[in-house]
Amino acid sequence: MDAAASRLAVPATKPARDIGRRRGTGPARIYTKIREDILCLRLRPGSSLDEVGLAKRFGFSRSPVREALIRLAGDGLVDILPNRSAIVAPFDLESLPRYLEALDLMQRVTTRLAATLRSEEDLAKIHSAQRAFEVAWERCDTIAMIEANRAYHLAIAEAGKNPYFTALYGRLLDEGMRMLHLHFKFRAETQEPSPDLLTAEHTAITKALEKADADLAERLAHEHAEGFNDRFIRFIRQNLAADIDLATSTKRALREVSRKKRHESAKAK
Repeated sequence: MDAAASRLAVPATKPARDIGRRRGTGPARIYTKIREDILCLRLRPGSSLDEVGLAKRFGFSRSPVREALIRLAGDGLVDILPNRSAIVAPFDLESLPRYLEALDLMQRVTTRLAATLRSEEDLAKIHSAQRAFEVAWERCDTIAMIEANRAYHLAIAEAGKNPYFTALYGRLLDEGMRMLHLHFKFRAETQEPSPDLLTAEHTAITKALEKADADLAERLAHEHAEGFNDRFIRFIRQNLAADIDLATSTKRALREVSRKKRHESAKAK
């Protein structure tokens, strides 16, 4: 058992009253721990998730483990295979350009709608999520940063009052959370962007929503997405061998991203 697993291990035998107390919360606790390991890449993309081994690790039967894995599959973090085994969802870097395109588009659409339709209650939720991100940033708590960033952007989507857009954007945010971990890791290693830049970007978006300036809100949302895309791609180029298996498809994906950016720049000129 590695150090991470050792820290997360739960003794298999507990007093009967403890077993009864935690019976209903087992799947949620297992879900939380495995999800954290996946987001921080302690469980690497494509690695096997053995129900028997996980049950021993957490001190539960296989049933709550299976429930947790099914829930993680719904988040896009786990793949359930036809033989009922499970693996950590691989990074599909070949589809990276399409994913970044969809993320940018949905971020622009939901932020624009929010600027037009948000209520005071919506703004309060957005401010709360923004502050939670700032606190997590100050503490260098990566998991809390990832969760708060998702909550912030999802609060904006919900303010747009279109449940279909919110559901689609939420799925994109879920699929991108491991990318966000790498994004924050890149910032920690390179000190870019500056510590204040990401929080400043959130602040600018929030102010545009307060002013009900749809054009400005959409432009800032697009720039925010572009900054994330650029830093993530740079991190992958510099650290690919260490974090993800190097493959020809990965090289093709990165070339495609670069090609599209050159094409967009040429059109802008």
